[in-house]
Amino acid sequence: MQLRSLIPIALSLLLVGGTAHAADNPYERGPAPTTASIEAARGPFAISQTSVSSLVGGFGGGTIYYPTSTASGTFGAVAISPGFTGTQATIAWLGPRIASQGFVVFTIDTTTVFDQPDSRATQLLAALDYLTQRSDVRSRVDATRLGVMGHSMGGGGSLRAAAQRPALQAAIPLTGWHTTKNWSTVRVPTMVIGAENDSIAPVAQHSEPFYTSLPSTLDKAYLELNNASHLAPNTSNTTIAKYSISWLKRFVDNDTRYEQFLCPAPRPGTLIEEYRDTCPHS
Repeated sequence: MQLRSLIPIALSLLLVGGTAHAADNPYERGPAPTTASIEAARGPFAISQTSVSSLVGGFGGGTIYYPTSTASGTFGAVAISPGFTGTQATIAWLGPRIASQGFVVFTIDTTTVFDQPDSRATQLLAALDYLTQRSDVRSRVDATRLGVMGHSMGGGGSLRAAAQRPALQAAIPLTGWHTTKNWSTVRVPTMVIGAENDSIAPVAQHSEPFYTSLPSTLDKAYLELNNASHLAPNTSNTTIAKYSISWLKRFVDNDTRYEQFLCPAPRPGTLIEEYRDTCPHS
């Protein structure tokens, strides 16, 4: 066959391949990512926010951050719980930072600041149900693409929520604390983020056993922040944001463009003490 005869075939294959790629990734939101774009304090989406009263029941109210334009379609969503004695203010920085990358983010208050991890799990799931079924922004949310995050006991709550609701697409415990160490029943892609100098939830007693107990067949990762304390997630932290956004994009949005930031594993250095994962992700 002559070369000129092959050209139309090659072009048609490229077009088919491009169409197939788009069909395989219908949830891509935003431009192709770069290191600079996921480390930025704000992503490409303009955002707004709305407050939710504690009177809605099931959790202590909170704040929803969301992209203002729906031109891209609906968005995946994540609920985030604070830790023991904390309020939504302690994790508020994550709201606009993640939402501006193309998510609806619900930072919640818990019913009381003393609620234990399993109560926080129940409240995270109640918050997601409110977000997708009753909230003013429910039409912006894809109820099939949801995740949970949390700090300290809220992190333990995110693990319990993942165990209780396997339909979730992602879980990210941040310097998590829980008396349960075995999470072998979890089927939700999970990134465990610990801190090297955590004296409240030492990684050897919490984050590391959490990660190790997760099934070896699960998409999972363990990120240990270098020279960081238990309270690292309570203030703006580019490393936490970068890898949390990449994990949510990869598993809530099924956006393989973000795989590059997770696999191969980032090398330990000034910001990262240790990183483990189950690359390549399925």
